[in-house]
Amino acid sequence: MRKLLLATAATLIAAAGAAYSQDAKMSFFVTSVGSSKGADLGGLKGADAHCASLAEAAGVTGKSWAAYLSTSDTDARDRIGKGPWMNAKGVKIADDVASLHSDANGVTKQTALNEKGEAVNGRGDTPNRHDVLTGSKPDGTKIADQTCGNWTMSGAEGAAMMGHHDRAGLDDSAAAKSWNSSHASRGGCSQEALKGTGGDGLFYCFATN
Repeated sequence: MRKLLLATAATLIAAAGAAYSQDAKMSFFVTSVGSSKGADLGGLKGADAHCASLAEAAGVTGKSWAAYLSTSDTDARDRIGKGPWMNAKGVKIADDVASLHSDANGVTKQTALNEKGEAVNGRGDTPNRHDVLTGSKPDGTKIADQTCGNWTMSGAEGAAMMGHHDRAGLDDSAAAKSWNSSHASRGGCSQEALKGTGGDGLFYCFATN
């Protein structure tokens, strides 16, 4: 009986180790929750800290995290390291910055998972949460005046450029299918304004190491 218990315990420990090993590969995710203050993320510093906090809560430690966000003097593509990046299931999103910003990237509704490995609601789901904050052009560079005051505004003023993590929109245009540069928020930078177009103040996080 004792041998059976020991064998069972060893099996469980091995399984847990394998699960942790897979999760530890995660270097990309969509935040499961935003700041709850619309596009006011506490600036880039606050957004990066939010990424790190969510990753650590999911059991992924020892990595440096950066939010995929542009500001008036920073391009999102220059913040996220060199790659490659994997989601929580170990699926590769992109090999490097160039491939991430090409048609070859692997960002889809099925792969743009949150830090828990869960799918994020997209177009057709209730509620739709596919608008992801970026403040960026398709090539990952900044868009003037579409960063909600460098991610410090949460009122009726300002606007934020957002992408569609599910690559789906109102039509088949390139913008509607863009993961990082689909359309600007309407009605300001508040949580209500973001929800109004199918968002929830979520953003992308990338491990830089």
